[in-house]
Amino acid sequence: MTSAAELPADVLALGVTGSTGGLGGMVARQLAELGSAQRLLVRDPARAPVVEGATPAVCSYADSAAARQALDGVKVLFMVSAAETQDRVQQHTAFVDAAAGAGVEHVVYTSFYGAAPDATFTLARDHHATEEHIRASGMDFTFLRDNFYLDFLPLLAGEDGVIRGPAGDGAFSGVAREDIARCAVAVLRDPAIHKGATYNLTGPEELTLEQAAGIITESTGRTITYQPETVEEAYASRASYGAPPWQVDAWVSTYTAIASGEMAGISPDVHGLTGEDPISLREFLARPVL
Repeated sequence: MTSAAELPADVLALGVTGSTGGLGGMVARQLAELGSAQRLLVRDPARAPVVEGATPAVCSYADSAAARQALDGVKVLFMVSAAETQDRVQQHTAFVDAAAGAGVEHVVYTSFYGAAPDATFTLARDHHATEEHIRASGMDFTFLRDNFYLDFLPLLAGEDGVIRGPAGDGAFSGVAREDIARCAVAVLRDPAIHKGATYNLTGPEELTLEQAAGIITESTGRTITYQPETVEEAYASRASYGAPPWQVDAWVSTYTAIASGEMAGISPDVHGLTGEDPISLREFLARPVL
């Protein structure tokens, strides 16, 4: 493993987290195609994508000492939110502090649509807390507030093809992960002009879950339906998974946030950042699986 001290200066300017996952991997590959040197911050170097101009550095969000060493020399940091855990805010806080201590100047953070201390979706509250900690760190920042992932939508259906949840007839404005990646790359190519900005990343349409189920059925040939639940029914139907309360709260509040209207609204920001319209659910489902 190459140490930070051994890397040429241009490699040190840009750090990318999450490259072993879907979004961070897309960003790393697109940056490589543009010829951008980058440092990939990973927990397992064996899983780091092999892309030109990228050098892995090992750390985790919770390990402040390792993170600070891995970030030494990085000036612009793409920070993908950590996996959903009960202590995610604490992990984020430790990592942000390490970044500030290492001299990072600008953080581009993947937040969530409607992030607020009183958001219906419980995990959006975590994102708000992380945003506030980044603001207080003294580093420059750009927040990418993603709506519900279109990529995840078909996975909401059970084996019987039914999406169950207390979303009522509320709408969401789902966005494809590839659109989020393109927006992130646009910001990372010239972060100075995006200093202090918060972008709401949505798709081109508002959909209810019933409408989305119909589109998935038409596009895939698999019959998908939506069955509304009450909040009480939602908790009862998920009790058999044995998940901790915080996680069940997150699952259920995904739907109640839609019901409350907090996931609705169409933003122009994807087009504003990339010059291209965001992908619709039909377009997403028609794309080949990579």
